[in-house]
Formats: sequence, C-alpha cells, structure tokens
Amino acid sequence: MGREAPVPFGQIDFVLLDLDGTLLDKYFDDYFWEHLVPEKYAEAHNVTFGRAKEELLDMYRSHEATLNWTDLDFWSAQLGLDIPALKEQIKHLIEVHPHVEEFLEALRSRGKKIYLFTNAHYKAIEIKFRKTGLAKYFDHVVASNAVGYPKEDIRFWEKTERQIGFKKERSLFIDDTESVLMTAEEFGIKYLLLKEKPASKEVGAAVGKKKGKTGKAKFRTIRDFKELLGALG
Repeated sequence: MGREAPVPFGQIDFVLLDLDGTLLDKYFDDYFWEHLVPEKYAEAHNVTFGRAKEELLDMYRSHEATLNWTDLDFWSAQLGLDIPALKEQIKHLIEVHPHVEEFLEALRSRGKKIYLFTNAHYKAIEIKFRKTGLAKYFDHVVASNAVGYPKEDIRFWEKTERQIGFKKERSLFIDDTESVLMTAEEFGIKYLLLKEKPASKEVGAAVGKKKGKTGKAKFRTIRDFKELLGALG
C-alpha cells in the first residue's frame, strides 16, 4: 500500500473477505481446472490433453461470472467427472496466503465481525476449511450459490445485507477480482482493497486471470496481509 494512509480500522466494524485468491493461494484452483481436470477429461473422452484443455477453457469462459462457474455439481454433470472427489485428491495443494491467520486473529481480538463472502461452491468450501482450519475465524460464511447470485451481481449484496445486517458504511471488503470490487463499490461498501498476486505461481493461461482487470488497478491494493497489521494497532 506504499505511503498511503493506513486503513482506518477504527471506523470499520465488519471485515468482508473473499476466499480463493484472497485468503487462499489460487494456485490450487488454477492447477485443478487447467491441468488435473483436462487430464482426466482427456482420459475419459480419449482425446489429447491439448484438445481437452482447449475445449474446457472455452466451456469455462462461457460460464464465468455465473453461478455455474463455481458449481462443482454442475461441472460433474457437464464433464462426466466426479469433481469434488478430484479436488480431494489434490487437497495437499491448498495453502493459506502468508500472514492471513495472523490478520484474522488480530481482527478477532479487536472485536471485528468477520464474514466470508465467496463464489465458491459449498463442497469446495468444506474441503478447504478441513485442510486449513480457517472456519473458526468467521462469524458468518456467505456462499453465492446459497444466495442465488454471484458476487458480480449487485443482488448478491442487497440480499446478503438483508440476511445478515452488516453496515456497508462501516465495512471493509477484500477481494482479488476487480469486477467484484466494482459491484461492491456500486452497492456502497465504503472501504475496498484489491488483493494482488492471488496465485503464488502460474499454471498456464488461466481462465479468469484477467477477469475484471483494466490495466492499472482501480482500487487500492495489498500484496501481503502483513501490510494491514500495523493499521490494526
């Protein structure tokens, strides 16, 4: 965050956090969708890995920013693969970004309400919570599949506000996707941060890696959660 003024946590009661790419290293998901799934799809349909990946990337792109995009049951039916079981096979790759737990503990000790707002499917959330132990930090977990709208849709925010009653003028939201932050800004969330470097390493030409990007970031950015610890005092 450079020399910018610190985030005013004294004016923030609710901290809203994305999961994949923000709290968790997105390498797991990139590897899963760009390598493991094409590999298994190629085997099941007797095509080359390259052909499988090309077909799948086209399919992924056609469902981006919809509820289908992260619906594991949808993709199991579409691809003829047990997607949750495949995720279990590589759960050892699920990693928490540096200083995330320290940040969450600091928020908790200062009485902040911590909400997880994620487009991830509930089966993926369960796998990741079992691997990381992060569930204990959240006052509420809101999955877009349960809300009925993805975070890119302002109706997600309107419905979630009615359901759990956070105050947008006293909320900080952190996400790694600029288009999601733009919707949150339109809704009226006062404090917004873009998490840079969602994945620790590249897998390939990932679908979604450029999603919502407009060149120079529109929002204030953080690269590591330790940047916020000083502001918490």
